[in-house]
Amino acid sequence: MIHQYKNNGYNIVLDVNSGSVHVVDDCVYDIVPVLEPIIKAGLTGETAIEAACMACEKLPYSSSDIKEVVEELMQLYEEGRLYAPDEYEDYVMDFKKRKTVVKALCLHIAHDCNLACKYCFAGEGEYHGDRALMSLEVGKKALDFLIANSGNRINLEVDFFGGEPTLNFDVVKGIVEYGRSLEEPNNKKFRFTLTTNGILLNDDMLEFINKEMSNIVLSIDGRKEVNDMMRPMRGGQGSYDTIVPKYLKVAESRDQMNYYVRGTYTRNNLDFSEDVKHLADLGFEQISVEPVVAKPEDDYALREEDLPKLFE
Repeated sequence: MIHQYKNNGYNIVLDVNSGSVHVVDDCVYDIVPVLEPIIKAGLTGETAIEAACMACEKLPYSSSDIKEVVEELMQLYEEGRLYAPDEYEDYVMDFKKRKTVVKALCLHIAHDCNLACKYCFAGEGEYHGDRALMSLEVGKKALDFLIANSGNRINLEVDFFGGEPTLNFDVVKGIVEYGRSLEEPNNKKFRFTLTTNGILLNDDMLEFINKEMSNIVLSIDGRKEVNDMMRPMRGGQGSYDTIVPKYLKVAESRDQMNYYVRGTYTRNNLDFSEDVKHLADLGFEQISVEPVVAKPEDDYALREEDLPKLFE
């Protein structure tokens, strides 16, 4: 399989099956696709060269240049660096029939939340259903399912998500404990992560998280006025003053590694770069700020006319 493209004034020919990349002049670039079907037809040697020269007669190059290029391309073919055969073609169907391997799970440990974020895709944690907490038994069965369907993968990932996972933290701990008990007998290693709004985060939780969680995601949108506009508590109070001291403690306790503060920007803060700077000024070194996903009619949804400001 040959892939050709032009980039920054260069003519590039990629032979996909061999992985060879060739930077060529215009004459070679134009002859490469002409020679390919001749090669596929099984022609070789002088027969292939003669057929290619005839097929290139209408190209704007001299017959001597065409013949020289065709000979060079044939040499690359013989060396396995151009028009290389697909060695895996016969295995494609077997590959498609393989058993699906599962390597990660996102556990919705709590369909409930103690915030009332205005842009929440989960309907304030309920996922547009009943408020509920995952049982330990369901969590254990989820890990059993993951191991049973993980094939020969050793490293497996489980993310505790919500709603708000700390509303069901005892079950989080129980699932992690169960997961650790499965590692050695099944030759698996679990990488646990947790996403939280920080309201209930305390020292006992942090001690457990730092021991067992490979990563923790801390939700905050940036400046106090921006965060509290979109991420209020159920009573309407802002969440910024409650979570910032806790998040700073998390960041420092993990040596500014294996965590990140994660924000969402909306039409209310098109200058979201100021929120990135604010989070950095607070002392956070791992920061992710991403665009809101919203219905077009939502007043905070990003619109096409906002793009210039966002690009700026």
